Amino acid sequence: MNGAFVGQAIELLEKANADLEPELLTAATARKLLESYARAEKLAAFGLAALARKCDDASEMARVTGTSLGKARAVVATGKVMASAGDLGAALQQGHISLDQAAEIAQAEESCPGASKELVAVAQEAPLHVLRDKARKTRLEAEQRRGLAARQRAARSARSYSDELGMVHVHLALEPHVGTPIVAQAEAEAQRLGRAAKKDSSTSNNGAREPFERHLADAYAALLSGAAKGRARRPELVVLVSHEVAKRGWDDVREGEVCKIPGVGPVAPRVAKEIASDAFLSGVFYDGTDLRQLKRWSRSIPIEVAIALELGEPPGFDGVVCVDCGNRFRTEFDHVEPHASGGPSSNGNLKPRCWGCHQAKTKRDRLAGKLTPPEPDGHLARSDRLAGRLKPPEP
Repeated sequence: MNGAFVGQAIELLEKANADLEPELLTAATARKLLESYARAEKLAAFGLAALARKCDDASEMARVTGTSLGKARAVVATGKVMASAGDLGAALQQGHISLDQAAEIAQAEESCPGASKELVAVAQEAPLHVLRDKARKTRLEAEQRRGLAARQRAARSARSYSDELGMVHVHLALEPHVGTPIVAQAEAEAQRLGRAAKKDSSTSNNGAREPFERHLADAYAALLSGAAKGRARRPELVVLVSHEVAKRGWDDVREGEVCKIPGVGPVAPRVAKEIASDAFLSGVFYDGTDLRQLKRWSRSIPIEVAIALELGEPPGFDGVVCVDCGNRFRTEFDHVEPHASGGPSSNGNLKPRCWGCHQAKTKRDRLAGKLTPPEPDGHLARSDRLAGRLKPPEP
């Protein structure tokens, strides 16, 4: 009976494809039809995952679906997990999530049974990259007490190859505490190169600004050659460790405790201890919902606030992520109430945004009249001061 229904659905879809003429549709109609096709794809994904569990042959799955062997293996694994995870199976069966979303949730569910309920809710509200980040965090935290550090150590690798253009590709897999500061240094150098290129129009591509990724490539080359000059404005490495872990002797991490790089993932207590032996230590106190507030009425961000911002929002302390789109790449700290309007450099008034979202926010602030140009002496316009827009520091 199921086969007959699927056959009828295929016939109807084939007819719909034959009659589809996108050029004759209005934009609104095209969007609505696109949503219908997307839902049909999600509904078909349930059948693929369920039948893959029965067949249990990734090679055959790859052949039938025309996908890579790696993706086929993920479908088979998703089908197996789906059998015992009711929330995941129901969401896929009803067409609420895609097969890619289901695969991310299945991996997390396998490491942390019961995680699928929360992750299904995330999948229905957020983009795939946000779900992937949340699922990865769930997996890593669950596996931290199962020899994760040893597996990370064993997984470090490096390889290089040349492509058809003759470009040399270098791929590095580094342990979290090793790779994080390198990435921070490279991004700082890329920002320096970007600022320099902006001033020198001769380095631009026919007058257009080069993408940040090109400056980032130059930055890594400069780091490897020892020619990098950029300095990170933000801490290159922040490790968050529960006091109980250190008090017990840096041996293990128990339920409810953390030993991690915010936004990256767990690190071994012994690694954190080595870092702590040659680092500035700061104590962070929070009441379960918010960090202690610290304000300064200047454009520069105090080091205490900078460190607090790198931790992310309590109590999860998941690191820096764009508040608008959930992106972690090339994030910057934006004054929610602009500095020009008297906004302080406090952890309450500073929110992370990726470069694109930061630019959009700045444009909105400018249209709202919040970015009043300063007078030559560096102060706000007199009308702003009289209007009370510049608030004095609290005692």
